[in-house]
Amino acid sequence: MAITQLAKETARILLVDDEPAVLQVLRQALLAEGFEVEIAANGREAVERVKERLFDLVLTDLIMPEMDGIQTILALRAVDPFLRVIAMSGGIMSGEGDFLPLARQLGAQAVLSKPFEYGTFMESVRGALCVAA
Repeated sequence: MAITQLAKETARILLVDDEPAVLQVLRQALLAEGFEVEIAANGREAVERVKERLFDLVLTDLIMPEMDGIQTILALRAVDPFLRVIAMSGGIMSGEGDFLPLARQLGAQAVLSKPFEYGTFMESVRGALCVAA
């Protein structure tokens, strides 16, 4: 999809995280803001969903089993080079390393260090989608 301003009611977002509680909290926040939201429990599932339908934005965790977020971003870019991505990670807090700068280098529109505040989260989503509050 071309980079234009989207109506948030039409924006389709895919959330990718291996933690079910995180998926549900973020899903509810986005639904409350009027976005259409689907979830994927891992990178492989996310790539399959992106192959099946168009998404305006993917929010992906970076520290996941099977296919980490960096691999996920690379695979998503192979399917849709123009897909907007926000990378999220608590890796710094868990001592697993900071992959957020690499995600940014791979074209993520925004990077979020977990835990993050609701306002910061929504600002990043709106910014990536070019949607006014």
